[in-house]
Amino acid sequence: MARMKRNANGSGCIRLRADGRWEGIYSIPATDGAGKYVRKSVYGKTQEEVRKKLAQITVEIDEGTYTAASKYTVSEWLECWLNTYVKPSVKDFTLDSYTNICNNHIIPALGRIKLKELKTTQIQKFYNSLLESGKLSVKTIKNIHGVLHKALTQAYLLGELKQNPTDKCQLPKTYKTKIEPLENEDISRFLEAIKGHKYEIVYYLTLFTGLRQGEVLGLSWDCVDFENNLILIDKQLKRSSHHKGAYYHLDRTKNGHERYIGVAPAVLDMLQRQLVWQQQCAQNAGSAWNNEWNLVFTNELGSHLCHSTVYNNYKRIVKSLGIEKKRFHDLRHTYAVASLESGDDIKTLQDNMGHSTASFTLDKYGHVSKEMKQRSAKNMQKFINKVS
Repeated sequence: MARMKRNANGSGCIRLRADGRWEGIYSIPATDGAGKYVRKSVYGKTQEEVRKKLAQITVEIDEGTYTAASKYTVSEWLECWLNTYVKPSVKDFTLDSYTNICNNHIIPALGRIKLKELKTTQIQKFYNSLLESGKLSVKTIKNIHGVLHKALTQAYLLGELKQNPTDKCQLPKTYKTKIEPLENEDISRFLEAIKGHKYEIVYYLTLFTGLRQGEVLGLSWDCVDFENNLILIDKQLKRSSHHKGAYYHLDRTKNGHERYIGVAPAVLDMLQRQLVWQQQCAQNAGSAWNNEWNLVFTNELGSHLCHSTVYNNYKRIVKSLGIEKKRFHDLRHTYAVASLESGDDIKTLQDNMGHSTASFTLDKYGHVSKEMKQRSAKNMQKFINKVS
């Protein structure tokens, strides 16, 4: 039996096992601080392989950088991380989002790998395969990376890993998507197409206030100030998944801040129509009426509207107009561009849109303001030519 020199914290030796493998035995201090040692082993096909492993461990023990090998697989660790570190500290919809990413993407690809054996190259190939499939956006891949990075960072902090293998991964570049608002002609056609539609006022409000879909569907009557032409945006309707199924709930706005927006009289007229319709529905439904959140937009019995239903109806309308590529979110972009073209400054638009900073708004819609400045310069040149 070959032996190694004692190190400062224990001893190491190498032996040939009955199964033909070589085993290196070493000792580390017990975690209870009682001065005792715990025996551990490493294995290899040759004596030299094990000798190198023991030598590395000896250095790490002496330098105080030694980390015991994790007993978890990636799947087991993610489950532990979600239940122990994520669940108590985040909202339900965040936990649902993290859980879905783990179950639908990370675990199927990496779940069986031992946590201690997970390599940067394996993770990089996983990200590359997601991109090459063409089924996920770059943003979604970055969200997957964000969840895995957080999980492995926690493992590193707890000593389950010597380093976080996601730190050295290269993520795909994000290319800014081109804003494609509805043209004025398409706006007119769209308004004509939604007349009398079940969700006409939902689409009308979205188009002329720039609210996010969840903010529109989560708007309550106590937030509508008819007297001062104002709407308070302080919440949104969220759809979250749960082990018992999907459910809807009211939540804070995307950035967690509330805001007031001024609305055009025509928008308030539409809301007055909605109020009259809802009051009639409540009368017809009698005891079956239940608008527990005092929502502006409900079905005939007072229940909230579903995101998918509103969206699918919208897609059918734009398809009938030959502009099927226009997303529901493009109504919000259309409002932003119309606001700038109508004379609103970037700061006002930022407040109305609920962006966290004016720089974000400028980065998103700056090209529109540049075009406006160019038009302004041309108009000034026409004036100069007129008076010269």
